[in-house]
Amino acid sequence: MSLIKSISGIRGTIGGRAGEGLGGVDIVKFTAGYAEYIRRSNNGETGRIVVGRDARLSGKMVEHLVVGTLMAMGFDVVNIGMATTPTTELAVVGEKALGGIIITASHNPVQWNALKLLDANGEFLTDKAGKKVISIAEEEDFTFADVHQLGGEFINDTWGNRHIDMVCALNLVDIDAIRKADLTVAVDAVNSVGGIVIPQLLRSLGVKKVIELNCDASGKFAHTPEPIPENLTQISDLMKSGIADVGFVVDPDVDRLAIVMENGEMFVEEYTLVAVADYVLRNTPGATVSNLSSSRALKDVTEAHGCSYNTAAVGEVNVVAKMKETGAIIGGEGNGGVIYPELHYGRDALVGVALFLTLLAKEGKKVSELKRTYPAYAIAKTKIELSPELDVDAILEDVKRTYASEKVNDIDGVKIDFADSWVHLRKSNTEPIIRIYAEAATMDAAMQLAESIKQKIGK
Repeated sequence: MSLIKSISGIRGTIGGRAGEGLGGVDIVKFTAGYAEYIRRSNNGETGRIVVGRDARLSGKMVEHLVVGTLMAMGFDVVNIGMATTPTTELAVVGEKALGGIIITASHNPVQWNALKLLDANGEFLTDKAGKKVISIAEEEDFTFADVHQLGGEFINDTWGNRHIDMVCALNLVDIDAIRKADLTVAVDAVNSVGGIVIPQLLRSLGVKKVIELNCDASGKFAHTPEPIPENLTQISDLMKSGIADVGFVVDPDVDRLAIVMENGEMFVEEYTLVAVADYVLRNTPGATVSNLSSSRALKDVTEAHGCSYNTAAVGEVNVVAKMKETGAIIGGEGNGGVIYPELHYGRDALVGVALFLTLLAKEGKKVSELKRTYPAYAIAKTKIELSPELDVDAILEDVKRTYASEKVNDIDGVKIDFADSWVHLRKSNTEPIIRIYAEAATMDAAMQLAESIKQKIGK
């Protein structure tokens, strides 16, 4: 059993003894800790908190516990039911709520679930705020409301359609161009909430031919839910048959977007943000931001448009902070997470789909042809399992010393920039591992770089 408390929220496997996984007691404790934090942050006042969830099998059970606990803490709950992460973020602002909880373990397998915690702006809590929530929860320093101060529950299932309408209304989304392009689009939504919202979005954008794969929002994941190539063989095989122009794949909470080309090959998650940013920058020049583990291609494309590019530590909250600091007009993470402030500061696959389809329609090219217009890089990703005796900080310091003559960035682990490649080492926030990312002109070169670093650490 696993229970991980981090900037990404409270994440764990369902079941087991209290404290060993994300069991009922843990869900209540951390929800109460969050509610107490919100109450203190608002001078003792209570108000609305939005709750949304993905389709995973434990979702309804966790929802009951979260909603009941918030009511017991004296808060009114706006329950938007099955909804994407970005939809829940928008609902917090739209409902003028004090915060929100998204019940989703994102790309983790079916046995996992999590509480993702939002502030009144519909954005993830900062590291400092998250640590305060954890402290309150673990010390059980919260007070439940008396019987006359209990909160109520209000059901509002309109936010999915409202989200779609807001995406379609964006200035850079051209529904006429998409309709005239007469594209056939395949969708793999891993049998979660994306199976509801993405086909609806596509039809609202004027796509008449939608091929749905794993779009039954049953929570019975048809494959490992992380949208990476080894998990996407079904849609890849479908695309090879030549019956669709583009394929879209989303994770269970629909904040990541992977694209499959008409030939069945991956557009590569890193290039989701690159392509969308290219389209945005053509029309509204401005700064861009991605995290340290994202492709150098975004930097190249941004500078080709005469604009400035900045990096942030890994994690959506860090990217958002840097975007606000630099006034960035587009940003995100290389895992297919597009953040477009014109709508909101959150990774949003719906925005990614709409902007990418507009670009594809206006270019009149095949997806593979569009891909060839961007700088060619390949990222190799590997990891080292952590053991109790492993001193991660000492390892990272040793790496810094070894490569002191290169350009080193240590705001989040250690990243070494070489002239034509880079490697980034960081301790995961969600798993007991060190992640190693390496990028070079070819996959072979990237893999060799990653393995060389891994061998140095092994010694």
